[in-house]
Amino acid sequence: MHDADIHYKKLILICVNEREGGMECCAQKRSVDLYHKIKVAIAAVDPEVRVSQSKCLGNCSSGVTVVIMPDDIWLGEVTEKDIPEIIKLACET
Repeated sequence: MHDADIHYKKLILICVNEREGGMECCAQKRSVDLYHKIKVAIAAVDPEVRVSQSKCLGNCSSGVTVVIMPDDIWLGEVTEKDIPEIIKLACET
């Protein structure tokens, strides 16, 4: 193992997990579409903040779940209207 020498100021994880059998999950709540919108919005403000898809973050009943690291900020029930606040939390701190 070696240091990958990749460094970002922050990492935003967006749950896009799908569950079988109609079980509640973030993907049912349009998280893939939200991921793309957040990725574009963040890239326009600060390319040193990485936005990545994640599998289950263990918050299915409160999806869509977004986590901002290393700040350890966990957000549930995220919608498109929350994107400006996510930008503030990730890019302006």
